[in-house]
Amino acid sequence: MTPRIAVLIPCYNEEQTISKVIADYKSVLPEAEIIVYDNNSTDKTSEFAFLSGATVYKEDRQGKGNVIRSMFRLIEADCYIIVDGDDTYPAKNAREMVDLVINKHIDMVIGERLSSTYYKENKRLFHNAGNRLVCWLINTLFDSNVKDIMTGYRAFGRTFVKTFPVLSKGFEIETEMTIHALDKNFLLKEIPVEYKDRPKGSTSKLNTYKDGYKVLRTIFMLYKEYQPLAFFSWLSFFIFLLSLILFIPVLVDYIQTGLVPRFPTLIVSGIMFLCSLQCLFSGLILDIIVKKHRQLFELELNKTNRP
Repeated sequence: MTPRIAVLIPCYNEEQTISKVIADYKSVLPEAEIIVYDNNSTDKTSEFAFLSGATVYKEDRQGKGNVIRSMFRLIEADCYIIVDGDDTYPAKNAREMVDLVINKHIDMVIGERLSSTYYKENKRLFHNAGNRLVCWLINTLFDSNVKDIMTGYRAFGRTFVKTFPVLSKGFEIETEMTIHALDKNFLLKEIPVEYKDRPKGSTSKLNTYKDGYKVLRTIFMLYKEYQPLAFFSWLSFFIFLLSLILFIPVLVDYIQTGLVPRFPTLIVSGIMFLCSLQCLFSGLILDIIVKKHRQLFELELNKTNRP
């Protein structure tokens, strides 16, 4: 049976580049279905995509995460390629990505830009720094070695797509899907891809500060949810440290004078110590729940993979 391949292109005001992107992927993957999701564009993105031979869907809920949620829920395929509609990623890598998913059974293929042309082509300084920060945080917190977290060029197997619970609404979706793949032990493979900056007249929809904040918030929220014992152990440690800082002067006064002149400080210190214990036990309980969820997830994967 011939594998079904879907090239998914989320778009918002990409009339300048969408026709070329569609033509490029049709040339490399003529057997694939090209699907454009228009996310409330105010230009002629939908018209140009339709005239270029793509299937066009509308997504009224604004945000890339909302678009990918609809894509993953509605589109049926054996291999999914997601690529931005801004012509910054080369179609020539698509065949290799499909081969890795279909024949090598890779769950997520990541088009890694940072070791090739990204820092040369990208003219937005804070985007470069943000990419480095996000990679360092995720690799440190989740004990991984992913080189490019924020890339918009990926290929997925059906199992990942149909079992990934999309919660993000915006550009933090790439962070969420990477952390989910790491936590659930999916098979990841990075391949270097060339990156070129947007053509003149095309503007990025990514807000450096607003979306950067959302990405960092997503990392720490998912760290808390996926690794609660580590998160709450660190939190418990810092609260305990504060309680100790408050308690030591009171203890010294008591040893020297036999009196407790700063009784409110002692009370606050005791309360903080109890809070640190509560955090630790919360982490232990939540860790058991998370492990049980992982077990249930593996059982669901077994059901999904049945022929």
